[in-house]
Amino acid sequence: MDRAHDCRRARALTLRDALLRGRNRPRLLGGGSPTTSRGDGYEFAQLRGYVAGDDTRRIDWAATARSGGLQTRVMLEDVALVFAAICDRSRSMSLGRRRSLADAADDAIAAWFGASSGEDRAIAILAQGPIPTRARAGRQGAALAREALRRQPEEEFDPNAMLDVAGATLPRGAALLVVADAAAAERCTDARLAESARRFDATFCLARDPWQQDLPLHGFARLVDVESGEPLLRWFGGRERDAYRRASIEREEGLMRGFRRLGWRIGILDESDGAGALAEAFGLPRGAIE
Repeated sequence: MDRAHDCRRARALTLRDALLRGRNRPRLLGGGSPTTSRGDGYEFAQLRGYVAGDDTRRIDWAATARSGGLQTRVMLEDVALVFAAICDRSRSMSLGRRRSLADAADDAIAAWFGASSGEDRAIAILAQGPIPTRARAGRQGAALAREALRRQPEEEFDPNAMLDVAGATLPRGAALLVVADAAAAERCTDARLAESARRFDATFCLARDPWQQDLPLHGFARLVDVESGEPLLRWFGGRERDAYRRASIEREEGLMRGFRRLGWRIGILDESDGAGALAEAFGLPRGAIE
C-alpha cells in the first residue's frame, strides 16, 4: 500500500516539476514575439540572508539594518504554486459511450490538484467567482477546490466569462487549467486566450467527441441537440458517418493548433482517460499522471 502511494505521489510530482519549469517558458506577447515571464511575487513568505543572484529589489533594508547582514524578502511565489481550474459542466459534458466526459474531467481535475503540495494554493474558478482555499494550503485546500468544481450545477458554460474571472482574481503566474469540450473551446476569443496565456501558465484539456471514430447511427435518426433541446431528424449512411468522422478530427486538430499558437498547452481528454490529457499537454507519456 505504501509503495503504491509513493508511486502515485512521484507521478504527481512530475506534473508539479513541469509547472515549476514552465515558470520560465516563453510566453507570447503582442505581435507573436516570445518573452520569458516568471510572474510577480504576490505574498510575503519569509526573510532570509541575501544570496548572490537574488533580486536586489527584494532586499529588506530595515531588516538588514537590524541584523547587520543583507536580508532578502522571499515571496510565496518563490516557494509555492497556485493551482487554479475551470471546468465545463454544461449538458454536453454528460455525453459518453461508456462513461461521461464529466467523469473524465473529474479525473483530470483530481490529477491537477493532486500535484499540489506544501504551501501550494488551490483555487476553483466558478461562474459566481473564485473559491479560494488560502487558509488551507496543500492537500486539504486541493480537496476543497476539487469538490467545489465537482459540485457545480449543469448549466450553460461561458468560457470567456470564466477567463475574465480568472484574469481579475488570480495572481500573475498562476497555473491555470481549463477543461471543456469543442463547442466551448470554439467560443473562446483569441484575445482572451492570448491574454490568459500572457498572465498564467495556461493548460487546456479538450474533451474529445465520444463518437468521433464510430458514429452508431444508421438510416433516419431522431436526435436532440443536447444544449438547446431542439429535435432534429437526420439521415445517416456510410458517407455521412465518414464525413462526420473527418469533420470531428479536423475540428479537434484546428482547435489544438489555435490554442498552441496563442501560447497554451493542450491535451485531448478521452472519456476513459482524464489524467492522460494532462500528460499529453505536458509532453509526458499517458499514464505518467494519475
